[in-house]
Amino acid sequence: MADSVNPEEVPENDPVVNPAGSADGDALSQAEDILNGVEVPAEDAVAQGAAADDAAELKNDLLRLQAEYVNYRKRVERDRAVAGQMAVIGVLNSLLPVLDGIDAGRAHGDIVDGPFAAIASKLEAALATYGLEKIDATGVAFDPTVHEALIQQPSAEVEIDTVSQVLRNGYKSGERILRAAQVIVAVPE
Repeated sequence: MADSVNPEEVPENDPVVNPAGSADGDALSQAEDILNGVEVPAEDAVAQGAAADDAAELKNDLLRLQAEYVNYRKRVERDRAVAGQMAVIGVLNSLLPVLDGIDAGRAHGDIVDGPFAAIASKLEAALATYGLEKIDATGVAFDPTVHEALIQQPSAEVEIDTVSQVLRNGYKSGERILRAAQVIVAVPE
């Protein structure tokens, strides 16, 4: 009987005769069984321990890759938000001279009523939707982070440095100061 194979003569890890018994296939199937919670027979404790180590290492690698991906996604979202904010701030900064022109026109009485007053109001409202705010200046305590003092005038009416007049409006977007307000400061005598 030349066709019959003696099981004692065939090694367990022969992939031709026993594909599931190959060294790689055996370790892989044991690792899958361990991950799935299936009990593996304790025939070969060393192979079982190696499969468990391989499974633990693969699991740790997977967890590390998942954490890296989550961090990458958060970083990309944060960078995208910052880029959007910087674009809005760039546009707002470029329109500050236009707002200065509108303020000057109002101060001289040129923009009181009519179509230019309506356009100016619409422009200011549109910029406010993007977070542009005038810095409160007249009558408030002088704050060097939001005010630029051009002139100091002694005054008996104030106890602390107080903004008495605004020469050029300042603007902010959220907490970011786009331009400090240029002011005259009343100082105690």
